[in-house]
Order: sequence, then structure tokens, then C-alpha cells
Amino acid sequence: MDFKDMIRVIPDFPQAGISFKDITTLLKDGEGYRQAINELKALVAHLKIDVIAGPEARGFVVGAPLAYALGVGFVPIRKSGKLPYETIEVGYDLEYGKDTLAVHTDAIQPGQKVLIADDLLATGGTIATSVRLVEQLGGVVVGAAFLIELVQLHGRNKLSGIEVLSLLNYED
Repeated sequence: MDFKDMIRVIPDFPQAGISFKDITTLLKDGEGYRQAINELKALVAHLKIDVIAGPEARGFVVGAPLAYALGVGFVPIRKSGKLPYETIEVGYDLEYGKDTLAVHTDAIQPGQKVLIADDLLATGGTIATSVRLVEQLGGVVVGAAFLIELVQLHGRNKLSGIEVLSLLNYED
């Protein structure tokens, strides 16, 4: 199945020069979505995974079904103030400012092997922050899986020592 045919590319969004990869067209195709999750499952099958963590919001639509397919738990990583229980937080820089991600303090146990899953790897800031949260709780990040990697942005460079697995690579 050619997943690139199922992903809408929107030029100059959210600003001029950006070629936005819109996965909503893949998500609405039941067979395509299922096959993409199954192929991600095959990509990570060699990893020993206890739990999958995914940053909001699109990390939920990749990480949760992947966790289900693998028979492991899912840990949501949310923006500050969105989780109801005690959290730890890590701030990070965005292109146009700063943000903070949080996770429940009891979400990951020391020594648990964690796969971080998201829809897209671009500059790597969100995923590097997710790695820091997992590691602060004593988890061991065994890999990071993505539907899409924007190769030219070199986001994997921020994930040194972590196996990065991407279903699709875009060079533009």
C-alpha cells in the first residue's frame, strides 16, 4: 500500500515554504489506517516494549492503536495542566515560543522499556522532550516510531542513541 498517496500535502501551511503533511486523509481511510499501524507494528517487532508513550495529540492516534496491536499499555504525554494527577513537566523551545509537556508521576515504572510514538518527526523537539520525561521517571527509551519523518530537518539528531523507525520519509 502506498501511504504517500493517502497523505494530503498542503503547500505553504502554516506559513510560506512549509509543505504540511496532513495525515487526516490517512486516518479517515479505515483500511489504510489499519495497515499503517500494522506496518509500524512490524517495524518495532524486534524491540522489547513494556509500554508506548505518545505526545498529544497526534501521538495518541498513532501510539494508542500501536499499543493495542502490541498488547502493551499506552501513556499519554500532555501539555501542562491537562493531566488530573501529580505530574512532572519539561519545557522546550518551539519555532515561535516555548511549551511544556507533562506526564503522570506513576505512568512509567523504573526500568520499563518505552517506545515513543508520534505521527511525525520534524525537528525532534517534542520527541526529545518526551524522552526526557520518560527518563526522569526511570523508564528506558528503546525506540521512537513515526508514520512520517521529514528527513531534511534532521530531527533524529536530537535522539542520539535511540533507534528511530519511520514508515515514510519525505525529503522536502
